Amino acid sequence: MNRSTFAEMTKGHVVILDGATGSNLMMMGMPKNVCTEAWLLDHPELVIELQKQYKEAGSRFIYAPTFSANRISLEKHGLSDKVEYLNAKLAEVTRKAVGSDCCVVGDLTTTGELLEPIGELEEEELFEAYREQAAALCKGGVDAFVAETLMDVKEAVLALKACRDVAPDLPFMATLTVMESGHAFYGGTAQELIRQMQELDADAAGINCSFGPDKLKAITASMTEIARIPVIVKPNAGLPETNAAGETFYSMKPETFVDQMQELVDLGAGMIGGCCGTTPAFIRLLAERLAR
Repeated sequence: MNRSTFAEMTKGHVVILDGATGSNLMMMGMPKNVCTEAWLLDHPELVIELQKQYKEAGSRFIYAPTFSANRISLEKHGLSDKVEYLNAKLAEVTRKAVGSDCCVVGDLTTTGELLEPIGELEEEELFEAYREQAAALCKGGVDAFVAETLMDVKEAVLALKACRDVAPDLPFMATLTVMESGHAFYGGTAQELIRQMQELDADAAGINCSFGPDKLKAITASMTEIARIPVIVKPNAGLPETNAAGETFYSMKPETFVDQMQELVDLGAGMIGGCCGTTPAFIRLLAERLAR
């Protein structure tokens, strides 16, 4: 895929993304407090099973589970020298799961460290971490990049520049996690993300995680009213709750989720999927609703 192909695929169409990865894999047996990416390479059959389900449900863009496989995050597990191995292999696992019928998206995210002046992370260090990860993802054969669950618009800018430095003709998407006000946790707003990404010629931008779709109408409208690129909305299955055993769960049912997502599509969202708590059943209903 190149950027022109991406533009053709998304122009005038609503594109179905995938749903949650982490919350599903934990239900499938992934333990807490491990390096997710390393654990998944030891259990690739779980990734393949989940991603095949998303493909069959109707997803056309499926994220490789490379979320935190950047040098800064991996350092916390003593694996900072495994960036190329983890990203390339997990991209290959995803391709094995979905074949050539779906777009495999290399997934980057925030590092857990805050940029200066709020924190101590320098912009150059973050740029280099993203650049290294993007190069590894290219070796794994990804069709596009996404920088998701970002906490600061500056992270999106640095990720875009890093990915373009490595592969200028691969599509780049970015999504913030925001509060109900539309503000990111450490810098910027959903609207500012759209403006910045358009100025820098990104291919799509929007929001993910945060809340359920019922709380994202005003934020979605604020993005679509200024957007010249596809607006991504990939929310949770409602707010997280905790049961008596201390386990986190999401109570929004697929039918409710899809009803609310239809309203966001009506507001102009062009690329839609799910984040925490969503499953292939959510994506299947979403695809069926759009088909109607």
